[in-house]
Amino acid sequence: MNYFKTGMLLAALTALFGVVGLMIGGEAGMLIALVIAAGTNVFAYWNSDKLALRAHGAREVDEARAPELVRMVRELAQRAELPMPKVYIIDNNQPNAFATGRNPENGAVAATTGLMRMLSREELAGVMAHELAHIKSRDTLIMTISATIAGALSTLAQFGFLFGGRGDNRPHPFIMLAMMILAPMAAMLIQMAISRSREYVADRMGAEICGNPLWLSSALEKIAGGVERIPNEMAERHPATASMFIINPLRREAMDNMFSTHPNTANRIAALQDLAQQMGVGGMSARAGAGIASPGAAPVRRGHAGPPPSAPWAGRGGGRRRGPWG
Repeated sequence: MNYFKTGMLLAALTALFGVVGLMIGGEAGMLIALVIAAGTNVFAYWNSDKLALRAHGAREVDEARAPELVRMVRELAQRAELPMPKVYIIDNNQPNAFATGRNPENGAVAATTGLMRMLSREELAGVMAHELAHIKSRDTLIMTISATIAGALSTLAQFGFLFGGRGDNRPHPFIMLAMMILAPMAAMLIQMAISRSREYVADRMGAEICGNPLWLSSALEKIAGGVERIPNEMAERHPATASMFIINPLRREAMDNMFSTHPNTANRIAALQDLAQQMGVGGMSARAGAGIASPGAAPVRRGHAGPPPSAPWAGRGGGRRRGPWG
């Protein structure tokens, strides 16, 4: 199903390229635009993850530079039966995170420094598990390619407005202006149609990976509050990448409707709390939760006190320690 959705997404965005090309330069412009779109599709498949990480200034870290974060991701990846993804840190005060990569073998997770400062270990584990769920479902292929193509489409529309056509062949300025506005908006709507439904699925899968839905629900509440207070200038420069983040970084998340890049955060939190009740989980992490067992351990039972001491996110002292660096 994900392959089918990816194909439909690429087809729709490619068609938008053709329409923009037709309006800029007639049939010849349409053919040129379709060739550009085909090249962009191929390029995006192989390089969209690198572009997304570079756009946000992400730097790869290893166990020597971020030991607890890397160990946490490795443990969660084992629980999710995934290859170990690359781990990146983004120097940004806004709390947020995203995953990327064309397949699980080439997956990567990125967290901002603001996220790592704001969340407890348990909450950070919930967020990383959510991102690993995107990798496991191959949502990252959809999100990174769509972000790359949507950005290219926006650039093409702006280029057409400034330089498209000559003399009698140039469309009316109002038509060109409308195209410059509506073409990127149409691309965004296509992104939304895919990404919003996948967030609920990733929330549930992430909760199952980390073992406690309340860790993720608490993290979402904190992240949403942080996004409202703290701007993300890099995300504002690259709005096509907004759908990749766990919470819309553009600080304009509104109602849970067709114009939102993400489901409403309150709805996501409510769904996670319902899931916690179904799993028999109460409280937060060591403060009373289902916890996380190591891979291969017996299933967690109601009333389990929390993750084992060996788990890298197992909070000592009531789970209050912050950040993956200790």
